[in-house]
Amino acid sequence: MFAIKTVYRGGVSESDDPTSLQAFAVLLRRMNGEFSRMAHDFAQSQGLHPTDVQALVEILDGEEDGPVTPGMLRERLQLTSGAVTACLDRLERAGHIRRTRDSADRRIVHLHYAPRGREVAREYFRPLARATDAVRRRFSDAELRAVVRFLAAMNEELAESRRSDEDPPRP
Repeated sequence: MFAIKTVYRGGVSESDDPTSLQAFAVLLRRMNGEFSRMAHDFAQSQGLHPTDVQALVEILDGEEDGPVTPGMLRERLQLTSGAVTACLDRLERAGHIRRTRDSADRRIVHLHYAPRGREVAREYFRPLARATDAVRRRFSDAELRAVVRFLAAMNEELAESRRSDEDPPRP
């Protein structure tokens, strides 16, 4: 069984409940901080802005539901149209994305993660993939399924919270 020795100095320790809300908050913040540092480092290595990496993630994740458009990106990242255009121009120049026109309505632009960009990201984040795989091997299938359920539920709750924040009740 995995034991938390110390989550942070002066915070959650072995004697505290490792499943408490505080322990989860600390661990999730810590992981988010590590991911943010990696994303910033990747952005810097590619001559991009951190927001450009957020856009790449949105484009990559959005491909499951069909192509992402600049308008969708603007809404998801809460950017102005001009900021989205500048971001997409940088990503396209760097070979990370490509833009295509919709065949039925040429005014609609679809954003795609370019094969070259995908390979650059795959190579850069390969150590993260190896580390993730090494950690996964320390857990049983049942434990991993619980982790997946937790992460999926967290993502759903966060998305729902964001949606309700965007649509405040009207008097």
